Amino acid sequence: MLVLFLASSSSAQTCLSQTFSNNRQYANCSDLPALNSFIHWTYDESAGTIEIAYRHSGTTSSRWSAWGINPRGPTMVGTQALVAFVNSSGVAQAFTTSIDSFGPSMQPADLSFPVSSLSATLGNNEMTIFAVLRISQNLMSTSQVWQEGPVSNGQIQPHSTSGANVQSAGRINFITGQSGGGSSAGSRTRRRNVHGVLNTVSWGILMPLGAITARYMKVFKSADPAWFYLHIACQSSAYVVGVAGWATGIKLGSDSPGVTYNPHRTIGIILFCFGTLQVFALLLRPNKDHKYRLYWNIYHHSIGYSVIILSIVNIFEGFDILKPADKWKRTYIGILIFLGVLATFLEAFTWYVVIRRKKTSKHIIHTMNGANGHGYAATALGQRV
Repeated sequence: MLVLFLASSSSAQTCLSQTFSNNRQYANCSDLPALNSFIHWTYDESAGTIEIAYRHSGTTSSRWSAWGINPRGPTMVGTQALVAFVNSSGVAQAFTTSIDSFGPSMQPADLSFPVSSLSATLGNNEMTIFAVLRISQNLMSTSQVWQEGPVSNGQIQPHSTSGANVQSAGRINFITGQSGGGSSAGSRTRRRNVHGVLNTVSWGILMPLGAITARYMKVFKSADPAWFYLHIACQSSAYVVGVAGWATGIKLGSDSPGVTYNPHRTIGIILFCFGTLQVFALLLRPNKDHKYRLYWNIYHHSIGYSVIILSIVNIFEGFDILKPADKWKRTYIGILIFLGVLATFLEAFTWYVVIRRKKTSKHIIHTMNGANGHGYAATALGQRV
């Protein structure tokens, strides 16, 4: 799944202050919106060539770096890539390869266009790839993809499939000088964010709140049947919003073939099934005095608490995938702590209410029995007299 972000404005471009050895100069540059990467280039119209320098900052000799263009769009498969890594001799080595699947061999191979003057340097934790591309006119405005990953025993290993590694694609126009994330990038980013917000609010907040309402409000006789309608309102809203978030996730998955998050997806499907079962459970709810009501309660509570636990687990799975700013994760943790403290307080308070109510009931019964016994004795005594 490739999520793109809009590029920074040209006035804030870090690349403008970057320099290269041998006083190399480039006519255009752009800060790429992920992986601390930058692209510099000069388009020579008369020669029909593009001289490029791709720089990846914050890397080491145990990481590989790559940049390429893809006529098919901002996706991995189809990318014509330039790759660089430090070989077993300790020298930065560059080669070309065509990404033809989601499990590419990453072996040197010719591209669909000529590449010359290919080289790479590593210094100050920055890998830079230099090359001259000779591409056709229809590729002057195209998609660009860049990536990085680990190197083990001199072999290039697969890159991560989360965080910035799935945000590293966009558009580039070698003629106009425009580069960065495209409109499709912003759209997919928004959909991922919407997916996360919908599911956090529904499964992660409304569902637990609805359970708290049902468990503790029904203790108070004055809250009957208000607690039931509040419970239904919370759970129904959570289900409707949650299904919308689930559908958004399904759409995101279908738009990103080859990129899967199996635990997150599996838990999401289970949640949808459990949530749907709870809706049907409401329609089949027996009366309080029905002989099957006990079994219905066991079923309803088991599925309900399972949904809450799985929801919280899956939301944190989502945080690991999206990797949003830390404040969002901390905010949700704060909400969970608040709900936990609230539930603990209400648990203690309602037990106090129930125990006190039982004691009061016993006292009333004892008083009534005493009064009845005294009256019976007086009557008997009168009769005997």
